[in-house]
Amino acid sequence: MEQLKGIPVSPGIAIAEAFVLHSDVSFNIPPHPIADEEVWKEMARFEDALTRTRAEILGIRKKISTQIGRESSDIFNAHLMILEDRTLIEDVIAIIKNKKVNCEHAFSSVIQRYFEAFSQIDDDYLKERIADIRDIGRRILNNLYGQEGAFEKLNQGGIVIAHDLSPSDTAMIDKEKVLAFVTEIGGPTSHTAILGRSLEIPAVVGMDGVTVRVKNADMVIVDGNEGILIVNPDEQTLEKYKQETKRFIALNTELDKLQHLPAETTDRHRIILAANIEFHDEIPSVIAHGAEGIGLYRTEYLYMNRTDLPTEEEQYRAYFQVAEKIAPHPVILRTLDLGGDKFLSSLDVPHEMNPFLGWRAIRFCLTRVDVFKTQLRAILRASIHGNLKVMYPMISNVEELRKANSILEECRQELKKTGIPFDPNMEVGAMIEIPSAAIISDILAQHVNFFSIGTNDLIQYALAVDRVNEKIAYLYEPTHPAILQLIKRVVESGHRHKRWVGSCGEMSGDPAVAVLLLGLEIDEISTSPVVLPKVKKAIRAVSFKAARDIAQKAMQFHTGSEVRDFIDGELGRISRDFPAAK
Repeated sequence: MEQLKGIPVSPGIAIAEAFVLHSDVSFNIPPHPIADEEVWKEMARFEDALTRTRAEILGIRKKISTQIGRESSDIFNAHLMILEDRTLIEDVIAIIKNKKVNCEHAFSSVIQRYFEAFSQIDDDYLKERIADIRDIGRRILNNLYGQEGAFEKLNQGGIVIAHDLSPSDTAMIDKEKVLAFVTEIGGPTSHTAILGRSLEIPAVVGMDGVTVRVKNADMVIVDGNEGILIVNPDEQTLEKYKQETKRFIALNTELDKLQHLPAETTDRHRIILAANIEFHDEIPSVIAHGAEGIGLYRTEYLYMNRTDLPTEEEQYRAYFQVAEKIAPHPVILRTLDLGGDKFLSSLDVPHEMNPFLGWRAIRFCLTRVDVFKTQLRAILRASIHGNLKVMYPMISNVEELRKANSILEECRQELKKTGIPFDPNMEVGAMIEIPSAAIISDILAQHVNFFSIGTNDLIQYALAVDRVNEKIAYLYEPTHPAILQLIKRVVESGHRHKRWVGSCGEMSGDPAVAVLLLGLEIDEISTSPVVLPKVKKAIRAVSFKAARDIAQKAMQFHTGSEVRDFIDGELGRISRDFPAAK
């Protein structure tokens, strides 16, 4: 038995045989000389492969648009753009004509130049786009060779193990055949991870060496909650996870009953549970899991996987559709948070040594006022269609807030002059994710209607820990005493000025931590829709008095691990449904 660790990106447990998906297509294809009269045949074969590949991608896009939603299907626009790249096509044709070689070699030679060009770009997000190019390249070669698709040989429920799953492969997953998947590369924001969550099947990514350490037909267990893969489990482990699966299913069935119940403690204290989303298509999941609104709409995903900027009209339509479907519950739109690991090819963003500390989020928007105003105008126009709120990311000082609010006021006046309606009372908030903002939150509260604590970045910046660096992952502690002190300070500052305070980081999705935040008197918790029912169950199992006692005692510990052990134990004592605070 062997246990491997990766990055959990979609929750759940699956037990089945492994189906190891090796890449059958090599991009190192030797040249084969062809006769003069065969040149036109090779060119025709290449054109035919492009046509068939285009039909495949359009079919996949249609399927995803119908089953998951249009925004998820839009990721295949990049594939279609590659298929229509005249430079690529003409380069392949030129090699066939001039060198008189087979079209497979000509195409592989050209596509490898694309790989090399993208691999040299010092930008993690753009480097991930190599997967799109590799995916479409593999499909074209498969059509040239007449080979089957990735899952054609998978006849029954299994667990897919792969170096990577292309977006089109992931999109074609049949949930009856594929019970879970594990990949060697990828992160929580990769296309594969996003589609895995949309399909709601257990998924783990970033598990280095898994295709070497797992063989076809090995019995494996995927724990998408913890990011664990167990290979050839012994009887005791197998039985443990079988019981865990039953418990997971029973708990989810029980949690479904909470959908229409409030997040209310045993002594009637209410807290708002909202959802974080990237795409409009996630709204059915938001509603199904009982969220009372959207606490974080990451609007930058409207800007990504495209070569141009979204227009005001395009953004307006996206925002008002979300507002209408969630109404009367609130939707909090975070203004454009580009930078760090999220860049656009259509914007001239310079290379930076420390992009997470550089020209990003509100800093970018206050410099590119044209881009910022386009978004703010769209948000204001959409505000009449529901309960919209707006918040600025990465605020570090009062000057940024004043300038952002001034630009927002300019947009209000522009709309007013042209007679375009908007909600003049739309609430405006600041994300607290930089320690300086938390420290001066008493001052910032005088310039906004609410705070939303972005704990992912607050932890990263306060503890000087890159949260995606595996070598120092042990230092990334949501329960670190410094983090608790900062959260407590922000909540107290907000309440002192009669401002409500929410939390929209991933730590909020942990039931034990949610109880701790409740005890710190947070007003709203927003996290991934799929974990909200567990958080609600924990809140409904505890009294507000008990939660405040837990928080008060937790603040007295000296280490994050001591706090973690304490809150896990307290939740386990309060509710038998959380023996390990899961």
